[in-house]
Amino acid sequence: METLHVYDMMIIGGGPAGYTAALYASRAGLDTLVIEQMAPGGQMALTGEIDNYPGFEAGIDGFTLGTKMQQGAERFGAKTVYAEVKSLSLPEQVKQADTSAGAFYAKTVVIAAGANPRRLGLPMEQELTGKGIHYCAHCDGRFYKGRTVAVVGGGNSAAADALYLSNLAAKVYVVHRRDSLRATRVYHAPLMKASNVEFVWNSVIREPIVGERLSGVKIEHVQTRNITELACDGIFVSIGRIPASGFLQGALTLDPAGYIIADESTRTNIDGVFAVGDIRTKSLRQIVTAVADGAVAVHFAEEYLAESGQL
Repeated sequence: METLHVYDMMIIGGGPAGYTAALYASRAGLDTLVIEQMAPGGQMALTGEIDNYPGFEAGIDGFTLGTKMQQGAERFGAKTVYAEVKSLSLPEQVKQADTSAGAFYAKTVVIAAGANPRRLGLPMEQELTGKGIHYCAHCDGRFYKGRTVAVVGGGNSAAADALYLSNLAAKVYVVHRRDSLRATRVYHAPLMKASNVEFVWNSVIREPIVGERLSGVKIEHVQTRNITELACDGIFVSIGRIPASGFLQGALTLDPAGYIIADESTRTNIDGVFAVGDIRTKSLRQIVTAVADGAVAVHFAEEYLAESGQL
């Protein structure tokens, strides 16, 4: 019978958190496998220009940065398999991933599957992503310096995005389906004081207005059903994210929103299993926090392997 190949570390997801973990693990001599569904970089690969990742003074596009991260890990021997993970079996010392490319086995697992922004469901939303419709104010806000933008949402993320954009844009509309913010009180006073922030209450965006570029949106008042037009150059959608945790199927402890519960050590409720990047419960989801998670996970994975006698 053929002997199973058991990796020291198996990483689910090839975004910045996943490939940083792969870099640190392979450089430390661990036999490392990355399982990525689509292409290196994850959500980062969809970003046209990244200006807030250190070391690239002229900025860099997300796809190129993702590819560089993959190449850096593979330089030290990390392997990549392109496949969809269907399910994980984690309780035993040797963990198993069932994928579209077959089963893979490892002593430790780092889950870096990420989270996807919740979309509005607008016509042409996919085509306008990165070209007028955005999901990360800190990533793309600088393109709208001195211009007019609309922020969609009323929670903490939307409020924080509106405050951030108010320092860049000439005008910021906050479009919210209710008549008050759901964001915590700490955001209310600064937003109300910002002279260039205007609230559009009880309203939802129904359609972008597009000529040669995005020039505005059609807005429906949720009570009167009246449709009005709002001129703007960009839309920042901040109505939450959807963690890519469906494949876990009860394998790990999740919070009510579906994020894997893990603290700053990245350790989950199962020994030898770690959660990094956007799929982990955390306060800030950025590329730099993702890569930090990847490095931290390898530190504690090495500690686990040593203590369990598997190194």
